[in-house]
Amino acid sequence: MSLPSSTGELQRTECLRSLREIAIPLAERPARGDLTGEVCHWADGYHLNVRLYEKLLLSVFDMLDEGKLTEEVEEILELLKSTWRVLGITETIHCTCYAWVLFRQYVMTSEQGILQHAMEQLTKIPLKEQRGPQERSHLNSLHSKFEQGGFRDLSFLQSFLSPIQRWADKQLGDYHLHFAERPAMMGNIVTVAMVARRLLLEEPAAAMQSMSITDRDQIESYILSSIKNAFSRLLHAVEKADPMHGHPLALLADETKKLLKKDSTMFMPILSQRHPQAAVVSASLVHKLYGNKLKPFVDGAEHLTEDVVSVFPAADSLEQYILGLIMSSCEEETAEVYCKKLIPYEIESISGTLVMRWVNSQLGRVLGWVERAIQQERWDPISPQQRHGSSIVEVYRIVEETIDQFFALKVPMRSTEMNSLFRGIDNAFQIYANHVIDNLASKDDLVPPVPILTRYKKEAVGIKAFVKKELFDPRLPDERRSIEINVLTTPTLCVQLNTLYYAISQLNKLEDSIWERWTKKMPREKFIKKSIVEKSKSFTQKDTFDGSRKDINAAIDRICEFTGTKIIFWDLRDQFIDNLYKPSVSLSRLEALIEPLDVELSQLCDIIVEALRDRIVTSLLQASLDGFLRVILDGGPSRVFSPGDAKLLEEDLEVLKEFFISGGDGLPRGVVENQVARVRHVIKLHGHETRELIEDLKSTGGLQMQDGRSKLGADSKTLLRVLCHRSDSEASQFLKKQYKLPKSSA
Repeated sequence: MSLPSSTGELQRTECLRSLREIAIPLAERPARGDLTGEVCHWADGYHLNVRLYEKLLLSVFDMLDEGKLTEEVEEILELLKSTWRVLGITETIHCTCYAWVLFRQYVMTSEQGILQHAMEQLTKIPLKEQRGPQERSHLNSLHSKFEQGGFRDLSFLQSFLSPIQRWADKQLGDYHLHFAERPAMMGNIVTVAMVARRLLLEEPAAAMQSMSITDRDQIESYILSSIKNAFSRLLHAVEKADPMHGHPLALLADETKKLLKKDSTMFMPILSQRHPQAAVVSASLVHKLYGNKLKPFVDGAEHLTEDVVSVFPAADSLEQYILGLIMSSCEEETAEVYCKKLIPYEIESISGTLVMRWVNSQLGRVLGWVERAIQQERWDPISPQQRHGSSIVEVYRIVEETIDQFFALKVPMRSTEMNSLFRGIDNAFQIYANHVIDNLASKDDLVPPVPILTRYKKEAVGIKAFVKKELFDPRLPDERRSIEINVLTTPTLCVQLNTLYYAISQLNKLEDSIWERWTKKMPREKFIKKSIVEKSKSFTQKDTFDGSRKDINAAIDRICEFTGTKIIFWDLRDQFIDNLYKPSVSLSRLEALIEPLDVELSQLCDIIVEALRDRIVTSLLQASLDGFLRVILDGGPSRVFSPGDAKLLEEDLEVLKEFFISGGDGLPRGVVENQVARVRHVIKLHGHETRELIEDLKSTGGLQMQDGRSKLGADSKTLLRVLCHRSDSEASQFLKKQYKLPKSSA
C-alpha cells in the first residue's frame, strides 16, 4: 500500500484495532470439545494453528545441513510444548505433525537418519483406543477439505498421513525402479506405509473403503504393480535392442530371469516378513507375463529353426528357475498347489515333438548311408592293422555325426527322444548285420544230401538203379549259386567277421559316450512332470543296444558256422567228404587231410582278429567232426567198416583232436574234448561185434525205427547206420530181412 506516512500510520493503527476487537472475543471462547476446561487461544484457528506449529517444528533442523537435526533438538521440542495450550496441540497432533515434518524433510534430502526419526514419530502416534475421550472429541472436531475432482472432507490424521501413505505406495508400487540402488531403505518405507495404513484404517471413511484389504493384500499389490512396471521396461528395452544380439523372446527370457533373481535376493527378504508367499506371488506373475508373450511363438513352432533353438532353451531355463524358486519358498505340498495353478509353457513337450521329427529324419538318412556303405563294400581289410571292412567305419562315422548333431541341439528334450535315437541307431546296426549275411548261402547248399541206406554186398557189381539214385543229387547248388559260394572265400568271410566284431566292440564306447553326454545335458533336477523322470529310469544303459548286439552275435555265429562248413564240405570236399577212408580205412587215413586243413587254418588265423580266433576255429573243429561223422555214418555205399577199423578211427580222431589243440597254442583242451566226445562214442560202436549191434538195436525197438537209447548208449538210427556200413554178411542179412534195404555197390 502506498499512502502518505501520516495517513498510512493512522489507517494501519485503525486496522489493527479492528482486528483486535474481533479476535479477542473469539480467542477467549472455550475450545471445542472443552479439551482444557480453560480459555484456549486460537480455538477456532485449527488450520492456522497447525500451520504455525509446523513452522515452529522446522526449527529442529540444522540450518547448515537440512538433512540433520540440530543438537538442541530436545530443548527445542521441550520449548515448543509451551505452545500446545495456546495452539490447541495434543500429544497425537504433535506426533502427527512432527512425523509429517520429518518425513517431508526426508523426501527432500533422502537422508536415512531423518527417515528413522520419522518412523519413530509415526510409531508414537497413539491408536484410537489409546487416546483419551477429550482428545478423541477434539480430533473429531478437526476437519479440512481437499480438492480432487470435487471436495473431500478429511480428518486431521487423514490430512497428514494420507500424503505419506500415497508417496510410500507410489514408491513401493515400483520398488524395482526406486530401490534398485538402495534396497535397505525399502524396508523402512514398507514400515512407514504399514504404520500409516494401520492408523488411517481407524478413520471412519477409510475403514469402510479398505475393510477387506489386509497388510498382506497391500504387499501383494506392491509386488504385482512393481513386477508389471519392471517387465514393461524390460519389454521396451528388448524391442529396441539390436536383432543381432538374439531373438527378442530369448533376450526377454534372459533379462526376466535376471529381474527375478534380483527380486528374490534383494527385495523378497523384506516383503516376505509381511507376506510369507511374497516370492511365490512374484515368480507366478513373472511366469504369466512372459508366458503371454511366448505363447504365440510356441503355437507357431513346427520345425527346429534357428529361432526355436534360440528361444526354447531360454524359455525353459526361465520356467525351471521360476518353479525352483516356488519350490524353495514353501513346503512341497503348498508349492505343488502353486505350480499347478501356473499355465505351463510346455516347452519340453513341444520341443520334444520337434526333436522327434528331426531324429526320425536323421535316422532315415543313417539307414540310407548303411545301405550305400554295404553295397559298396568289397570286404578288403583297411590295413594289416585294421582288418575290418571300410563300410563299418563309414556307418560309425555317420552315426557319430548324427549323435553330435543331436547333442548340439540346445533345446529341451525328454528321455523319449533319447530313447528314439537309441532305437534308431540300434535298428541301423541290426540292418547292417543282416545285410552282411544276406548273400550267405545255406548249409544245405554246402552239405551234400545223405545217400540212401544200403546193405553190404560182397560182389563188385552194383545195382544199377541204386547207383543212378546215388549219383542223382537234387540238392547240389546250381551254377549261379556255386559262383556265389566261391566268391565268399575264406579271407572274405574273415573280413566280414572282423567287421562285425568291430561293430559290436565299438558299441560299448558309443553307448558310454551317449549316456555320458545325456547325463551332462539333462538338468540334475526337474520340478515338474515327475512321471517322465520315473519313466526315464526304466530306460537304462543295460538294454540300450541289446537288439544290435543280439543280431550281430547271431550273424557272427552264422558266418563262423558257414565258414567251417564251407572249408570242410566245399573247399576240402574232394579230400575229406568224397575220398576219406576209400576204398578202406587203412588205405586212406586222416593224416593226409592235416596239411590242407592246416593251410586253411593258417589262412583263418592270419586274417581273423584275436578276439574271434577261438570262435572261428571252434566252428572249423565242429565242421571237421561233422565231416568225420558224415564219412563213418553216412558215407554212402562205397564205404564199409569192420570192428578192427575202430582202432584206426580212434587214432585218426586223436590226430584231429591234437591238431586243434596244437600243443596248447590252439583251442583249450577241455573245449576240444567236449566236442570230440560225440564222435568217439560212434567210433566205439564201430568196434562192437555185429551180433552185439543187432541185439542192441532190437532192444531199442529198432524194428519200429524208434529213437530210444540202447544199452550201448546209441539211438536206433545210429545203430542202423553203423550196421549198414558193416562189411559183414550177418549184418547184410539182418538188414535185408528186417528193413528190406538194397545191396550196396561195395
